[in-house]
Amino acid sequence: MVDLSGNTLAEAVEMLAIPHRRKVALRKLMAAGRAGTPAVRAGLKHADPEVRIACCQVLDHFMDEQALPELAANVSHWHPGVRAWSIHALACDRCKEGTCRPGEDDVIPMVVEALLHDDDRNVRQQAAGMLGPSVLRSEAARAAVQRAHQHDPHPQCARWRVGGCRAVRGSGSYGRDSGRLARSTSASAVASQLLAFVLAFARSYG
Repeated sequence: MVDLSGNTLAEAVEMLAIPHRRKVALRKLMAAGRAGTPAVRAGLKHADPEVRIACCQVLDHFMDEQALPELAANVSHWHPGVRAWSIHALACDRCKEGTCRPGEDDVIPMVVEALLHDDDRNVRQQAAGMLGPSVLRSEAARAAVQRAHQHDPHPQCARWRVGGCRAVRGSGSYGRDSGRLARSTSASAVASQLLAFVLAFARSYG
């Protein structure tokens, strides 16, 4: 059993690079909460991508406004896992504890860019899922999800365009071939349809 009770938070961040100590180090940083964010922010610049990923996971729960520039920089990191987790940390409201949340106007353009242009399908999947809550408030988010649905190169998406749209069409949500929302629906129906659209698109990668 690895015991890190005598180690500092900065040392715990370094231990994220050691596979057999990573889980315990991550638990220590999670338990520290916001007290650990200075060390975690430093970890966002670590040479080991696994350290960056774990630090993104901590900040996903304990967001520090001062960490936003480092998280944003990691959206373009060479490692797809770092890109995916930095997107998640920036865009996921559900995981956040406390009131610090990045503004949608700052985050959505980065997530849209990842959804439409990242060369890793898992990053695109993460981006699709993170845009879900925003499609009802942001035209850019809605347009990006629809564009990805129609043009994403991954074959799972092509299969979903055939099967998924048919399933949604059966509930009266979409026109036969256009992939567009029917204009005669109520606001609540539109909300349900858009959320179903995003969830089905994200799952299509699995």
